[in-house]
This record gives sequence, structure tokens and C-alpha cells, in this order.
Amino acid sequence: QRAEPEGDLCRAGKPVSVVESMIRWPHRYPSKKTKLEAATKGDKKEKIKLAKRHYEQALVDGVLINLNDDVYVTHATGKLNFIGKVIEMFEADDGVPYCRIRWFYRPDDTLIERFAELVQKKRVFLSNVEDDNPLTCIYSKVNIAKVPLPKITSRIEQRVIPPCDYYYDMKYEVPYLNLTSADDDSAASSTLSSDSASNCFETLHKDEKFLLDLYSGCGAMSTGFCMGASIAGVKLITKWSVDINKFACDSFRHNHPETEVRNEAAEDFLILLKEWKRLCERFSLISSTEPMESISELEDEESDENDDIDEASTDMELSAGEFEVEKFVGIVFGDPKGTGEKTLHLKVRWKGYSPKYDTWEPYSGLGNCKEKLKEYVTDGFKSHLLPLPGTVYSVCGGPPCQGISGYNRFRNKQAPLEDKKNQQLLVFLDIIDFLKPSYVLMENVVDLLRFSKGYLARHAVASFVAMNYQTRLGMMTAGSYGLPQVRNRVFLWAAQPTEKLPPYPLPTHEVEKKYNTPKEFEDLQVGLIQKELLQLDNALTLADAISDLPPVTNSEANDVRNYNDAAPKTDFENFISLKRSETLLPVCGGDPARRLFDHHPLELRDDDLERISYIPKKKGANFRDMPGVLVHNNKAQLNLRVKRAKLKSGKNVVPDYAVSFIKGKSKKPFGRLWWDEIVNTVVTRAEPHNQCVIHPMQERVLSVRENARLQGFPDCYKLCGSIKEKYIQVGNAVAVPVGVALGY
Repeated sequence: QRAEPEGDLCRAGKPVSVVESMIRWPHRYPSKKTKLEAATKGDKKEKIKLAKRHYEQALVDGVLINLNDDVYVTHATGKLNFIGKVIEMFEADDGVPYCRIRWFYRPDDTLIERFAELVQKKRVFLSNVEDDNPLTCIYSKVNIAKVPLPKITSRIEQRVIPPCDYYYDMKYEVPYLNLTSADDDSAASSTLSSDSASNCFETLHKDEKFLLDLYSGCGAMSTGFCMGASIAGVKLITKWSVDINKFACDSFRHNHPETEVRNEAAEDFLILLKEWKRLCERFSLISSTEPMESISELEDEESDENDDIDEASTDMELSAGEFEVEKFVGIVFGDPKGTGEKTLHLKVRWKGYSPKYDTWEPYSGLGNCKEKLKEYVTDGFKSHLLPLPGTVYSVCGGPPCQGISGYNRFRNKQAPLEDKKNQQLLVFLDIIDFLKPSYVLMENVVDLLRFSKGYLARHAVASFVAMNYQTRLGMMTAGSYGLPQVRNRVFLWAAQPTEKLPPYPLPTHEVEKKYNTPKEFEDLQVGLIQKELLQLDNALTLADAISDLPPVTNSEANDVRNYNDAAPKTDFENFISLKRSETLLPVCGGDPARRLFDHHPLELRDDDLERISYIPKKKGANFRDMPGVLVHNNKAQLNLRVKRAKLKSGKNVVPDYAVSFIKGKSKKPFGRLWWDEIVNTVVTRAEPHNQCVIHPMQERVLSVRENARLQGFPDCYKLCGSIKEKYIQVGNAVAVPVGVALGY
């Protein structure tokens, strides 16, 4: 509650001339015609206070307030005063003096909220929120300095903040909750893309730009991202990827031979990067920026004389049991030899032996191989074997946060980051802090915003802002970008102060879905506010995506086959089935022929196969259509008056778990999809016990390829591993068209 206005308030100086006032603040001086039109329309927006005259100075309690001064504004007793910038002072047509305030937000007033301690104490954010207030609400002046947002570099530089009560270098945009550079007032900083908005990457740079894909899975996110960048005229290459799943790495490597695919934990990868940086500094390939403690020290105190020895050119005879190093062919931080201790290892190619005899050797035992080590590090530096600070243009990835999943009944709501299942977020942020890329794109499930009032999302934003990155949150639905799937995901953009914070791409297709999103974050759904202004294509259905695929049986084992005589029936099917050379995928990877990969389903056991034979081939069919099931008030129950039908094995046709799932209210168990439907979410499992995954016309679940199409994978994108591993890779992926839209 602010103070009531006083009518006898003194003003200093002459009022602004009427002509100038009408030019600068025309909405305060409407013509009679404008007043009449406004009254006729009955505009529900905030009523505009009309003015008699404007001032550039005013006296408040004896203090001279100038236009654009920063001030404290009285708040309730016992609370901190508001902070704002005076952008207008005027006498209303009823004679009462008013000021218009543009508000500053303290960190705990923003999305950062409970993590305000991560941000510098005097730092505030200039918002886009402004309103009219009685002039008497001004408590006093306050000194707020505007300072440039510094470029993020690997060098330690002391930031100079002038003497002030507060300082600001970022703006805070409500309701989208963006935090952007205060120096950026261009249209490119808008939340959503438009025809006039520039692409998120500078097309003037024609050189290759490198992307690191963390928690990459089989590569869907970076694949789409690089496709989008390519369409925009930017040569963005996924130079490195990291994932702990071996089969996902095999899939990535098969489809992207240009990528250094690392099958290791992200935390081990971070330690490796620090060791690699130290090696590059040691051999004078880069300048040292700061002291860095090494995990594995060689004896660096040996004389320069010994450092210059070329072991390959010496005639030293090897002792019994010694072998000569021909070259190094790999580097890792971990425990490749299974000793129980993680440390830096190099993979050795032994002189006189073939690659099958290569071994991993601890770095600490390679003190006599300095010339070979220098050769390996130098070659690796030139080829960008591993990323270094300043060499990464963009990082994308979705750090797993299983600890926030709605399926986890034991979630730690009070301290989510103490749960080991959520700590990959911290690892992700540490990698960003070390590499300092120009752009970061983080993806996660919507529970990131739902769980514990958005705890992890707030922590991520606060951490990026503490590193001086601009940030933008948004939620995107796969179906809005041309897929028959309503999977919704959270994305967080972060950009260096010198870069334009990328907009979120507006939807292209209709999707009708209600999202269980907290009210505070509702406006983050991309395109929701602009929905009435968009001209969208019709939503794609299951038939649009998979109707051209040849029929397969429950026991289909071939993972490579021809399309037979089936021709694409829709634009989507025609595009998704292009051969590799006709897509934006690297030509050098995969099979150049037009072949159909991974079109085989999870083979159901005999009991489940017999059960789905009871499911009619019609829209909405599920276990409720099995014999002996009654439905009352949308709740399924067994008909106890009839004998339960049995399978050939003697088990019940209707399993107990189907009836008890969600207390009988779910229609998902043994649900059959239909051609005109949009799939809810492609998941990592294909069992039909508690989800709707049965093919519309065939007695089987959707195949791996059918699921992959629902995620936008090109048919030429081959997956590796067992069939269950393939379902996992597809289910964990970011929909490829969403990646394309973001990359563009």
C-alpha cells in the first residue's frame, strides 16, 4: 500500500510546454474524438490518467526529484522499500500530482527468488513493468549505476563497479521471465521469433562453429539443432558428444562420423577437459590463464635437456619386459583397467604391434614418453580433439534429473540438489562455467518447473546469471512443430552478453492440449499468448506419419529392409523417408541407399500377444473391451457374476494390474492407437501393460521406427543396440523438428 496523494505538493521549475508534452506523452492528452472512441469501445485495459501538464522536476519532502532519477518508493512497514526509475511526472486532470515508475527488481523478486545469494548483493534488474503512482510515494533518492555486462572469458578480470547503492546490467522481462543485457534494446531480444527478427546465429560468420552435445543420447537434439542452423546459413558442427550409455554413443557415432563421441560420465569428462587444458598449457599451445591443480602430475622438474629427447630416434635398448610406445591414440579420465581408482589414462599403440594390442596406461607412468605425448597433444589441439575454453560456440544438453520425476515417490522436495539423481544439473553448469560457450541450450521435463516450485529451474537461471549469461525460459510442444505427438518440454537459453539472446520459434501446427503448468510459468508456453494471431497448419495425426510403412509381425527380427511398393502418402512421410544424401545429415555417415531401418517391434510374450487379439480394431479400444470387464462411472471393474476368461497358458485374459491401474480409471492398459489420433508422449518402454502403444490394425506394439517417426527421426537414422535399448534412445530424445526450429 502506497501513500495517498497530496494536492498541495510543490513542483520545481516551469512545466513542460503543451506542444512538447503532447509529442512526448500523447496518450495523456487525447483529442475529444479519441476520448469518445475509447468510451465507446469500453476498453478493459488499465485506465490512462489524463494530464493537465508535465514536469521535469518536482520537490518531494524538500528533495528535488528529476526525471529519470532512481528512487526508493514507500513499501509496507517492516519491508524493504521498492526501487524504481521516475520516467514521467505530471499533474492529473483532477489536480493530483503523479509520477510514473519503471520498477527495478531485486534478485529475490525475480525468477531467481530463493537463490538470490548466488547473485551479487548490490545487483538489481530493470524490469519492463511500469505504472502510475502518487508523487508522494517517493521516499528518497537512491544511487543506481548502469554498468556494461562484461564478456565472459577464461581470464580472471576484476570487474569495476562505481560507488553506488545498487547497480544493474540486465533487464527483467515480465511475464516471460527473461533476463537480458541492459544494453540490448533491439528487436532481436524479443522472446518470440518473427519475420523481421534476426536468426539466433550471426550469418555473417562463415567459418565452422563447434557444438558440444552433453547427455547426448543418440543425438536427436544436436542433429536437429545443426539442421536448423544449416538452413539459416550457419555451418554448425557437432564436434563433441558425451553420454554414459554405450548403445546411444554407438548410434551417435554411426550417424555422425564427424563427431568425437565420448562414452563416459559428464563429471569425468569435465576433469578430462581440465587435464587437457593443462597439457596444452604445458606444451605452450595456449597461454596459462590461472593456476590449475592437476589430478595427475608428471615429474615436470626434469631438465630441458631431457624434454627435448626424441625417444623414437634414440638407440636405447629396451630392458626385458619393456615395450616401446609408437604413439598415443586416446585419452580418458576414468578407470579403463578396472583397478578401482579413477585417474588420467592414455591409450598406447605399441611399436611392432597391431591396434588390437592397444592398452590404456596411467598418465603417471608415462614420464619417459614426453616427446610422444607432446606430439599427441599438439595433433589433438590442432584437430580440436577436445574442447577448450573459447573454442565452443554452443553447448546443448538435457542433464538427467530423475529425482524430480513425478514417477519418483521418494523425491526430496526440501533440498532437491542433495539428491544424487539431480546433481547432473550441477555438473552441466560446471562444464558451462569452464568452457564459457557463446550459447547454451538446456532441455528438461516440465517437472523442472512443477517440482518444489521450480527449484531446479530457478537454480539453473541463478547460476547462469551469476556467470553473467542472459537467460530465457520456454516450453515447447513437439506437435506444434509438425509431429503427431504432444510431448511438452522445458528449454532454457543462455547467451553471452555480446550475443543476441535467441528467440523461441513460434508454432507452425495446431495442438490442443491442456498443460498442468504452475500459474507462475503459464506464459512460458511458446505461442500461447499469441495463439489468436497465428495461422497454423492442421495438427498431424498418426496416419500422417506411419501409414506408408510396410506391415510387420510381432516377431519381426530384421532391422534393415526395403520399403516394398509402399509410396509415401503425405508430405511428412515423403520428407522423413528421404535417402541420406537428400537430407541435411552428414553424407559420410550411415547407409547412402534408401533403406528402412529399425522397423521391428518389441516381441511380446505369448500371453500378451493373445491379450491384444481381444482388443478390437477401433478408435478408443483398450482392456475394457476384454471379456468380463464392466465400466461404471468411468471406472473399470471385473464382472464377478461370470467366470474369468482364460488364456491358453491358463492365466487370466484380463490381468489384475490392468483393472487396478489408477484405481480402474485409466484407459491406457492394452490401449490401441487410432489413425486420427495424436500420440500423448513417446516413452522409453514398449510394453502395453499401462500405456496405449498397440498398432491400429496390426497385432503388435508400435515398432522402433514408428516411434522414431513420431519423434521426427529421418528413416535413414539407424539405431544401435538391443531392441529395448533402441526404444530407450528414441523415448529419451528431443524431437528432431523441435531441434531444427531452435537451431534456425
